[in-house]
Amino acid sequence: MKKLMLGNAAVARGAYEAGVRVVSSYPGTPSTEITENIVQYEEIYAEWAPNEKVAAEVAIGASIGGARAMSCMKHVGLNVMADPVFTVSYTGVNGGLVFCVADDQGMHSSQNEQDSRHYAKASKIPMLEPSDSAECKEFTKLAYELSEAYDCPMFLRLSTRVSHSQSIVELEERRGDALKDYKKDPAKYVMMPGNAIKRHVYVEERLRRMQEYAETASINTIEENGSKIGVISAGIAYLYAKEALGDKADYLKLGMVYPLPEKKIIDFAAKYEKVYVIEELDPVLEMHCRSLGIEVIGKEAFTLLGEYTPRMIAKAVLGEDGGKVTELGEPIPVRPPVMCAGCPHRGTFYVLKKLGLNVCGDIGCYTLGAVAPLSSIDTTICMGASVSAAMGMAKARGDEFAKKTVSVIGDSTFIHSGITGLIDIVYNKGINTVIILDNSITGMTGHQDNPTTGYTIRGEETKQVNLLTLCKAVGVEHVVVADPFDLKGFEKVVKEETQREEPSVIIAQRPCALLKSVKYSGHCTIGADCKNCKLCMKLGCPAISIKDGKPFIDESQCNGCGLCTGVCPFGCIKKED
Repeated sequence: MKKLMLGNAAVARGAYEAGVRVVSSYPGTPSTEITENIVQYEEIYAEWAPNEKVAAEVAIGASIGGARAMSCMKHVGLNVMADPVFTVSYTGVNGGLVFCVADDQGMHSSQNEQDSRHYAKASKIPMLEPSDSAECKEFTKLAYELSEAYDCPMFLRLSTRVSHSQSIVELEERRGDALKDYKKDPAKYVMMPGNAIKRHVYVEERLRRMQEYAETASINTIEENGSKIGVISAGIAYLYAKEALGDKADYLKLGMVYPLPEKKIIDFAAKYEKVYVIEELDPVLEMHCRSLGIEVIGKEAFTLLGEYTPRMIAKAVLGEDGGKVTELGEPIPVRPPVMCAGCPHRGTFYVLKKLGLNVCGDIGCYTLGAVAPLSSIDTTICMGASVSAAMGMAKARGDEFAKKTVSVIGDSTFIHSGITGLIDIVYNKGINTVIILDNSITGMTGHQDNPTTGYTIRGEETKQVNLLTLCKAVGVEHVVVADPFDLKGFEKVVKEETQREEPSVIIAQRPCALLKSVKYSGHCTIGADCKNCKLCMKLGCPAISIKDGKPFIDESQCNGCGLCTGVCPFGCIKKED
């Protein structure tokens, strides 16, 4: 049977057909839907782990235990799980083990644009890269075969376009998923120096054998059209090149991007007057070609930045404009990202802006607190850095600065990597205030459950982490739960907690407005007695705009949360049920 599938869904299908038993991941766009689609297959145990490092370790343990296992993450999540990943390269596997990493060319939902192919080379782990959904499924299955044949974990590298595009996939039956035997083998799995130094010898020999495999691998294919132009490419960039150049070029499509073949590339390049290397982000393929003494045209014709397009490639290679582009007869209005109407974080950032505090932010939809008119957040670095960076700033500038500084971090992000930063503040006698934005869900990646929600990935009830008790357990004496929509009350709490001579935590608790359980009613209206002070505009609510020179609430966008009623000093905004 054939089916139209997202690339991520096809990876999940490939895992199912390959007989995978255990999948542990942390949600991160553009990889999230892989694990979400795994849930439909009851034969596979699936979980959201607290962070990517834990997820990798669960998958590694399952592999050592004899099961085929998988862990999925976005590119920055690979940074978090790097420690165990580099070591499992040495130990090898028992059951097949695949790490699915999705890069985000163009930074659609990420804080940087790193190229995960560098991790393959650095960790000495082979990497496959599919270009469409059919290959996503087939390469996933191949990855497990190679993992067990060569006793190594495997990377499957995706990109935003491959993960979120749809193409035809042929569905097949699931293979037998019998567990491999588990045998004690400390020499293989206990990576103390005496054992690890011997395993390194194995790793280098394995790479040599896999490089030989790359020379004849069926996923490294040559397409000849009788052209004088050769193109070396992989992944989504290959499809862009095919669309742009068609039969005006010959192609070497690399399905295995580490280790790379040598003889195959040399023989291919020798046939052409010009050879282009077309790859998004870093010149990984290009530098490999140059190391082999091949003259290629690469980043001097393209760019290190963002996504490519067929039009860009056609212009660079053929000097053509890539076809006509239809333009609208009028300019498209700018639509910057904005917090949803009723977002619980809006009240928090309104108060922080009003108080003029320094705010160290974190990764989540609440990062939009940096955008006008709320304009509250000063820094956003990585998961958990809001807590640790604020500690560093306070130690650099003193206690008075600390009393004018807060960290804001989501509930899921706090569990991911904020706890250790809070312990650092307590242990090293900081006086910072941390605000945990508890919206009862992992919001930015699409409403995934986490350890604070009390439900598993399959919606089963489980133990719920109590944030208040947790913070007290690490030594924070002052932990306050406050409603960010109670603007006066919340402002009072922030003023009190930031002035303490010791650490404090504020749990800003109100559920995400998009949760099915949240039932706001009616809508808000601005009366004819409006004084036109425009204070309500400082909320940045998408339902409030200026019409005929005065603030106006669009009933079709207002969900009746009522936050704006507490902002108007004259009582001109009313809620109507």
